[in-house]
Amino acid sequence: MLIQAQKLEKIVDTSEGPLQILQPVEVAINAGETVAVVGASGSGKSTLLSLLAGLDLATKGEVLIDNEKLSDLDEEQRAKVRADKIGFIFQQFLLVPSLTALENVMLPAELAGHKGAEKEARELLAKVGLDDRWHHYPNQLSGGEQQRVAIARAFVGQPKILFADEPTGNLDSKTGGKVEQLLFDLNKDYGTTLIMVTHDNQLAERCQRVLRMDAGKLEEATQDVA
Repeated sequence: MLIQAQKLEKIVDTSEGPLQILQPVEVAINAGETVAVVGASGSGKSTLLSLLAGLDLATKGEVLIDNEKLSDLDEEQRAKVRADKIGFIFQQFLLVPSLTALENVMLPAELAGHKGAEKEARELLAKVGLDDRWHHYPNQLSGGEQQRVAIARAFVGQPKILFADEPTGNLDSKTGGKVEQLLFDLNKDYGTTLIMVTHDNQLAERCQRVLRMDAGKLEEATQDVA
């Protein structure tokens, strides 16, 4: 089992008192699976993603990646797990504006100390159809091109797990469809485990499993979707 959540809860303090964002969540995800997390806004989808990725810590319960409890690690150790095993794609792209497309893709590999970062980054930019745009800065690229750079960046270093939070949410339907296909093609090529938060039902149905969040509770909505 690559990822396990055991009795996972998230409670935050508000001016009106404690607010439980996640009820006790149990989920197990195998290596190579594609999993969509769906649900209404505010249901806890992005919170769950952040906890599974080790970006945030649970109030109660455990997250295990490769049988390693994230709660047993300090922030530096969790950062190393993220650098070694995890890639991210965000709705807002989150590219560094002062870096070129090539430099943005290289950045995670360089931070992780991987050799051959530039070669791998160039190969990934070619895979996403931007081999002639590597020297452009984010403000010189369209939204779809920026998201393709973000996808290339997420796959650099060949992470075991890819987390995507509304990866097509800021794109028009035509561009989003192209980015969606690219994401699944690369995921298949690299054998990555994909966990995606999305409002797009068609995108969710392309995943092998669909998990539904409802008021902080998680349930299996669909299984083995073609």
